[in-house]
Amino acid sequence: MAAMPAVRRSPIFWGDCSALLQDLESQREVECAPVLLINPRGIFCMRARLSVLELSRASGLGLLLICLGVLVAVAASPSALAQRISQLPANAAKAPPVYGYEVVHSYPHDPEAFTQGLVYRGGFLYESTGLQGQSTVRKVELKTGRVLQQAGLPDALFGEGITIWEERLIGITWQSQFGYVLDVQTFKPQARFSYPGEGWGLTHNGQEIIMSDGTEELRFLDPKTLRELRRLRVSAAGKPVTQLNELEWVEGEVWANIWQTDRIARIDPRTGQVTGWIDLSGLLSASDRRQSNADVLNGIAYDPASKRIFVTGKLWPKLFEIKLRPKP
Repeated sequence: MAAMPAVRRSPIFWGDCSALLQDLESQREVECAPVLLINPRGIFCMRARLSVLELSRASGLGLLLICLGVLVAVAASPSALAQRISQLPANAAKAPPVYGYEVVHSYPHDPEAFTQGLVYRGGFLYESTGLQGQSTVRKVELKTGRVLQQAGLPDALFGEGITIWEERLIGITWQSQFGYVLDVQTFKPQARFSYPGEGWGLTHNGQEIIMSDGTEELRFLDPKTLRELRRLRVSAAGKPVTQLNELEWVEGEVWANIWQTDRIARIDPRTGQVTGWIDLSGLLSASDRRQSNADVLNGIAYDPASKRIFVTGKLWPKLFEIKLRPKP
């Protein structure tokens, strides 16, 4: 049977698929400008020749046909389209890689510290602890775990994450919808700020304060006014990542403990995509867990000068320095 003549429509968009089908009943395929097919799962496919069946599916199932270039102008050339596609993120549905760990050192950690925030600065750890009536901010000696300086929060507050911006220690609370600012040297209160919803974790990128609230969103705050500037949704393989907890800025990435898991997410701060998972299963031994009331993994601190990574957990008797190792 002779091939049916091609019908040229340029460009083709989702909105005109149904109309196009009406005059293609006898056609087997349609030649069109190069288009990008994006299905709801984020699978990308470049096509310049589509079958009537594909167009029918596009009309019925909601495949989005987008002509790259200007959405209402002339068709893009294949080379221009290829260049645009090369600028897209790699397969959005691909699962991020998983990293294991190697323990470099272990240090004593207060087994009664319900760790909510952890920061390394000037050779010391700064830690915030939670639970009503027990919430504190403390300066800790790394090698011994000894608390050198401490300030308690009012009994009604449940302390959460902290970060240090210049000479200010900034902290947040769980459900009280306000945070506090202390002098990092004296721990004397300096200011208070408010925010809607819950407060979980804090860090900063050198320009903005970054805050988690237990959802899939990260909030970015002005470091001077502590007012919210914007939000970023975090996802992995096309699915939202919730329960973002304690945060740390590590070499251009946001690292986030995922509450009630042994995983840390490595997040691209530009896109919100999880670029990798760190699996810390088994970090605290079974015997250490039995001898304490150890709760979940929580607490990441980074020493940028020596590129050391420190992690601990709520009510853990130890704090660990680790190095990442690719999982086979």
